[in-house]
Amino acid sequence: MARRVLVTGADKGIGLATVVHLARLGFEVTGSARSDDRAADLAKAVAEAGVDVAPVVLELDDAEAAERLVSELRPWGLVNNAGYMNVGALVDVPPEDAARQLEAMVVAPVRLAQLALPAMRQRGEGRIVNVSSITAHVTGAMVGWYQATKHALSAATDALRREVASWGVEVVLIEPGGIDTGIWDKAEDELVRRGTGSPYSVPYERLLRILHRLRPTMRGPEPVAEAIGTSLTAGRPRAHYVVGTDARVLQVLDLVVPSPLKDRAIRAVLGL
Repeated sequence: MARRVLVTGADKGIGLATVVHLARLGFEVTGSARSDDRAADLAKAVAEAGVDVAPVVLELDDAEAAERLVSELRPWGLVNNAGYMNVGALVDVPPEDAARQLEAMVVAPVRLAQLALPAMRQRGEGRIVNVSSITAHVTGAMVGWYQATKHALSAATDALRREVASWGVEVVLIEPGGIDTGIWDKAEDELVRRGTGSPYSVPYERLLRILHRLRPTMRGPEPVAEAIGTSLTAGRPRAHYVVGTDARVLQVLDLVVPSPLKDRAIRAVLGL
């Protein structure tokens, strides 16, 4: 029997590449999307890719729906991928927006893990894979809430890995660098919207120009999907998978460059 894996945020970007890759590896894949329209997009995309993936609708803040879905699936593997940027200076992002992001990108993944763990413990095996970001370690500016959620998810992942290891459950963290997906389209819109009338109008404009220059150099989501596939098929997966040369370079720079120098560099680049 194929091992069943649930992937969140599966209708586009990293999530879509992941469900296609996992289906080709022989997993029984269920992919969640947040609306009927997005689930329909997922169904169309996987059909075009020639793979069998079951689309489901799941709003990450709907605890009852999450419980019903996980209880029905009893997945061997869980890939928490869903997320979004919420770009803006901390003073420009309403607290309610930040709370929604923390719910979707930190609380919801841990909730799904809590729901999946009893069956995993009963079987004596299972995998939980959380998709974080290299920004969990390399903090910049103007994307503080996104980075805060990734910091929190990474910390929760490390704690969970240690807590459930004796149950035979492996917990893995995926940390990509810059990946060209639709997440950046919304980020660009937010930079324009929140920059209008903000005291940080210059940093918003500079960050938008930087993003326009960087996007053509970004890789597609396939390397992240492959890392997730490796984390689910390896006999003994690594705790962390850093994906992308840029991510590895930033990781090293963050360790060796003093904080005052990093602060001055970021402020100079963004005009802060």
